[in-house]
This record gives sequence, C-alpha cells and structure tokens, in this order.
Amino acid sequence: MCITLVLAAVAVMTGSGAANAAPPAPARVGTDGTGLTLDGQPWWPLGLNAYQLATNWSINRGCGAQVDLDAYFSSLPRTTITRFNAFSALATDKYTGAVDFAPIDAVFAAAERHGQLVIPVLAAQDGACENDVFKQRDWYSTGWQQTATGMTMSFADWVDTAVERWRGSPALAAWELVGEPETSVCPGGNCDFANRVCPSDAAAVLRTFMDQAGDRVRALDPDRLITAGLTGGGQCGTQGDEYQHVGASPNVDVLQYHDYYADGIPLPGDQWNGLARRIEQAEAVDKPLLVAEIGQSAGGCLSYAQRAADIETKIVGQHAAGTAGALLWSFVPDPRPTECTFDIGPGDPLFDLLADFPPGPSTAP
Repeated sequence: MCITLVLAAVAVMTGSGAANAAPPAPARVGTDGTGLTLDGQPWWPLGLNAYQLATNWSINRGCGAQVDLDAYFSSLPRTTITRFNAFSALATDKYTGAVDFAPIDAVFAAAERHGQLVIPVLAAQDGACENDVFKQRDWYSTGWQQTATGMTMSFADWVDTAVERWRGSPALAAWELVGEPETSVCPGGNCDFANRVCPSDAAAVLRTFMDQAGDRVRALDPDRLITAGLTGGGQCGTQGDEYQHVGASPNVDVLQYHDYYADGIPLPGDQWNGLARRIEQAEAVDKPLLVAEIGQSAGGCLSYAQRAADIETKIVGQHAAGTAGALLWSFVPDPRPTECTFDIGPGDPLFDLLADFPPGPSTAP
C-alpha cells in the first residue's frame, strides 16, 4: 500500500512538473467577432462528440466502450472538431491509483496523425466517469481547489497538469473546463433534477469560477480558446440574462448551447432560454456560439437517414441564424440499431453530412 501511494504521488508531481511541460503550440482556431476562424480564415465547423475516446480498459476504468482511434479519426474529413472527455479519472491507473497519461496521450497522438482537431473536456457536471458525484454550488465556489473523495488531485491541479501536458499539440482546438456546469444545491444529497435548488448567488459563483479557473488556463496557454460548456437551456447559474453575465467572463472565448428534443427545429426553446435568445446574447458580448451538442434519437424509433435529414435542416437554420458551428452527439463504436438512442456509429449517414456541409477553408496536408 505504501509503495502504491508513493508511486501515485511521484506520478502526479512528474505529470504537472516542468520536466513534462510542453511549450504552447500556435493556436490554429481563433475568433473573429461572433465567428470562428481556422488558420486565420472564416470557418463554420461541423463535428462530433466522442466522449469515449480516452477509454483504455487495460489502464483506466473507462467511459463507455473502447474506440479504435485511428479508425475513428481517419473516417472524418480533415480538421473536424471532436469533443471528448479528458478527465483526471481517465488518466488514473485503475489498479494502482497512479497517474497514467497514456489513454489521453493516445487521443491527441491519433488526432495529430490524421490532421484532426479536438476539444478536451476536463470534468463533467454530473461526475460520470469520474467519482460519480454531482457538482453543486460549493464545488464551484471552493471545492474545485480541493481533492475530492475518489480523485487523485484537485480540479485546479488537473487543469494545470492537463494544460501543461497537451498545450503543445497542434490538434488542440480549445479547452473546456466543465461540461454542462450548473451551480445548484441538492437538499439531502438528492441531485435529481426536480430536487435541485438554485441559490440566489448561482450566477455570481459560476462567473467567478470561470474567471478564476480560466485564469489558470490563460497563464499556461494564453493564445488558446476557452469554451464554456453551458447547456444554455435555463440551468442554474445561467437562467435568462445570467447566461450573458457568465458568458461575458474574459476567460470565456466561445459560448455553447446544447440542443435536444427539438427534432428538425433549428431554433428551439423559449424567449428567455431558447437558442434564438442565446444567439442574441452571444452577439451582445461579441463572442461565437457553438452548438456543441445536437442529439436526436434514431435506431428502433427512426431511420438513420431521416435523422440525418432532420439534423441537416436544423444546422442549416442555425448557421443562417448566426451560430458558429455544431457538434453532433455522439459517436460510439458499438451503436444499438434496434434501440432508440443518440448513438452515431461507423457508417451512419451523418458522416456524409460531415463531409458535405458546410465548406471550410483549405488547410495544409
């Protein structure tokens, strides 16, 4: 037991120390007002979420099925953005508890081999594939700087470690601190949606978190974009006008909206928290809005071809309305065609959509 703990401590210090720190690579992805750029040219990316990419059953406890990384990245048009989970738990050896970067290193290496771009998400709101603990208000206030039960390091230390290690990758499009953050409170420890309470300082706490945690990224990788993983549908901390307050953080470069259960409708939601309102708010702070998750069920309930047609209708309308790009939810290597799921498996008609819409700038081979 003592040997294991010593090894884990050494791994943490080595992983976040100067010996393994890479200098920042030139940032390929930038912003121009409310739009994105790639290599200095206007760009409207259409890409995928593939949260499972860092799963390696021989090392970590995984997050879904294991993916053939070369097969996945080679199936995409060049410079497609893929958003994936890069949690500290996925850089932890499940047998020893020591830090092992190999599974996430492999994702970056494969993306580089195939000329692709990635957005690593450094933590999840619901704790899935981490310690399974829902992040409440106090985590965003001070808890992110402390080592939680079941974790090898604090989130603050993980931010430093991850940015130092992968800031040198030419595949890195942007950093994302937390996927779908919200600063709610769970009375009695029950974090079911209907039981959550939104405190009066929810927006202030979330804004301060984005300011402070973003500062850590800026200090280590000053030219790289930071995208806020906001769901955008009126969650605690970003309800109504609060969304713009959080999005105005100097350490948020790209806003997000996540789009589900509005099949074929380009601009879902109401006048307070709908996508049309979020586009207006992004324009008010002069920042791009990426629809970072678009999910529609298919398989046993709908043909994959019809889903592709519905999503094309949606993204064409969103593009025209002023969004900055879209990422589809979600690639899996083992789709369930007889069930009604968001799965996007190999050969799905959505891959044809990735290749055909919209055109991007020419890029170096």
